[in-house]
Amino acid sequence: MLSYAEKIRDAAKRLLEAGTVDVFIGYRKGTVPMMNEPVLVSRPEDADVLHWDSHCGLNLCNYLTKRKDRIGIVANGCNSRNIVTHIIENQISREQLHIVGIPCKGMIDHRAVMRAVSGREILEVTEAGDRFTVRGRDFEETFEKKDYLRSNCAVCTHRNPVIYDEMVADPVEEPADTAPFADVEKVEGMTPEQKQGFFTSLIQRCIRCYACRNACPLCYCPTCFVDESQPQWVGKSSDPTDTMTFHLLRAYHCAGRCTDCGACERVCPMGISMRQFTKKLNKDAWDLFSWEAGLSLDQRPPLDVYRPDDYNDFIK
Repeated sequence: MLSYAEKIRDAAKRLLEAGTVDVFIGYRKGTVPMMNEPVLVSRPEDADVLHWDSHCGLNLCNYLTKRKDRIGIVANGCNSRNIVTHIIENQISREQLHIVGIPCKGMIDHRAVMRAVSGREILEVTEAGDRFTVRGRDFEETFEKKDYLRSNCAVCTHRNPVIYDEMVADPVEEPADTAPFADVEKVEGMTPEQKQGFFTSLIQRCIRCYACRNACPLCYCPTCFVDESQPQWVGKSSDPTDTMTFHLLRAYHCAGRCTDCGACERVCPMGISMRQFTKKLNKDAWDLFSWEAGLSLDQRPPLDVYRPDDYNDFIK
């Protein structure tokens, strides 16, 4: 993956020098290990800050919405699917974009790594092939990357970009034995009372910071429903009913649009597995309409079209 970084820098310099793009959106190393951050580069000489490794988990599509300039952007599988969604929903035009595609084998779960070292302070993380090494003041441990992937990456079925102008490497093999909805099916098998208890327990730590909303590339309404006061759709308190209403409504707003990029879970300071809400809707979109978000520019989302032969048996 580190070889990708050099190719990304070269592509950014070339595109900026040629005037093909006005700005290049990518990642740079963060101020703490495992926390790379988005960066916008507008001068060729600044392209050396661009970086890529297994800690580039935030979704860069947040920085595309309603832009008018010409943009270069790095995109792995889930980022590219969100770019497609942005284009379909008229948030950006395809002609504005030069997409540098990145084959991706998944991002490392920083919380899982911190648990593995018992919460000791991590000063450095380096990668070598399919392994990574964690170093602190008095310890050094090496782990297999596949054992510490983020939960969404572990079940990802679209590792390669679905849309791009150039690729930094050949496509990687897509997994053939993934069960992306195994956790959803487990919840589906519960009784109504058990489901209520499951989701109540899931969100009980929520502090209503809205980091999940802010990190989500799909949340770009001019005014979010939680900020509306006339009418007020949901209270601002940490009351369990208000909190549940927020998570349910946000999930429904992502129905048929979510690419399971995991940005919401990555930024949650309380470590809440809020993908349990959106994954159920992703499964419904697949089961009812054979739909996965962001795979084609030529197909409209299921909630955006009507067909006389739509499957209607689920309507009670």
